[in-house]
Amino acid sequence: MSNSRDLTSGATWKKLLQLAGPMVFGIIAVISVSLIDTYYVGQLGTQQLTALSFTFPVTLTVSSLAIGLGAGASSVVSRAVGGGEDDDAKRLATDSLALALILVICVATIGYFTVDPLFAMLGASGEVLDMIGQYMRIWFMAIPLLVVPIVANSIVRAVGDTFWPSVVMVSSAVTNIAITPIFIFGWGPVPAFGIEGAAIGTLVAWLVTVFGAFALVAVREKMIVFKLPPASALYKSWKRVLAVGVPASVGNAVNPIGIAVATAILASFNEVIVAGFGVATRIESLSVIPMLALSSAIGPFAGQNWGAGKCGRVAEALKVSYIVCAVWAGVLALFFWIAAEPIVGVFSQEAEVISAATTYLTIVPISIWGYGVVIITAGAFNALGRSHYGLGLYLIRTAVLYVPLSFVASLLAGSEAVFYAIAVANALAGIAVGAFALHWLSNHKAPEPAPA
Repeated sequence: MSNSRDLTSGATWKKLLQLAGPMVFGIIAVISVSLIDTYYVGQLGTQQLTALSFTFPVTLTVSSLAIGLGAGASSVVSRAVGGGEDDDAKRLATDSLALALILVICVATIGYFTVDPLFAMLGASGEVLDMIGQYMRIWFMAIPLLVVPIVANSIVRAVGDTFWPSVVMVSSAVTNIAITPIFIFGWGPVPAFGIEGAAIGTLVAWLVTVFGAFALVAVREKMIVFKLPPASALYKSWKRVLAVGVPASVGNAVNPIGIAVATAILASFNEVIVAGFGVATRIESLSVIPMLALSSAIGPFAGQNWGAGKCGRVAEALKVSYIVCAVWAGVLALFFWIAAEPIVGVFSQEAEVISAATTYLTIVPISIWGYGVVIITAGAFNALGRSHYGLGLYLIRTAVLYVPLSFVASLLAGSEAVFYAIAVANALAGIAVGAFALHWLSNHKAPEPAPA
């Protein structure tokens, strides 16, 4: 392994910056797609914007399958690389991609045929439900084109390269941003598809991701073994990946499920509040990019160092990450206190939507450090092969704090109180999770690396 990809030596903060820096641009590109879709669909009308807002937690939940499988692949591959087991790393990478493809086809098929009852359960009805169906059926057909590249990019990051996966992400996003308005509004021979056009644009852009990610993992990194393994070896690989991937998938799905529940709670007030909440959470997703980048960086860093027997470096990386989260939350709170309303106004011109989204963005961001602590710490535990801990950390924030506090607040004081409840949930979760992680690492030793 080249020195630039060896994460087991050198200044911790420099290695994290080396990993997270390129990921910032990749994540900006991916999240900007969601914001661009929100902007263009918002031009169609409030009903279309409400429909898209309903889809957000569900698309995140399904995408969590890919993120979790990517975490499983990254965990086993990075620990194999850190322990000097290169052949094992390649076998695990290959089998992870095969597993991801099989599982996502099953999930996409189920999702395609259950769109209406699923979203009706979340509170959608009438024309809004019809629009959701138009969007989501195309999205479910497209999702295999995203899942496999997510896993492939996770494998490439596991060996210490975050630059080229980010290039692939940016290329896909640029394609999406360029073609989506054409499919939504029509241009030349292309008819106007409305909200369906947003899903069609996404499908085309994900085709770019498939080819780019596969070229990286198979050609550039040579991490694919073009030989069928014995059934016993395949089972062993899948078992190792799923041991991390299943809890990681569930853990990553917990947050969007929480958002889905909050959406249903807010829908009990009115659909305009849902639209405002949807706009705000999309803007928020862009604002937490540094923390998302760190949560991606901590995986290969923790995995390689744990595989090399260097537990202290993992704890040091978490401390650095927590400081970054705290500083960034302060910056965000000040920024949104000044600029929330004009930013929201870009996505909707309806006064109630602007009011709801602005209220959220002036309350919640000061607490976003707690969310950052949770996702970064969960990423580290996933990389260590302790994904059940990662799942537990997500559950503390969402199932123990976020959902119950939001529900109680909605009963006692209305929709604005739900936003305060979310802020409290973030802060309490950050304190509890950060303290637990540092205590756990101070009382555990990494396994000894395999002899050279």
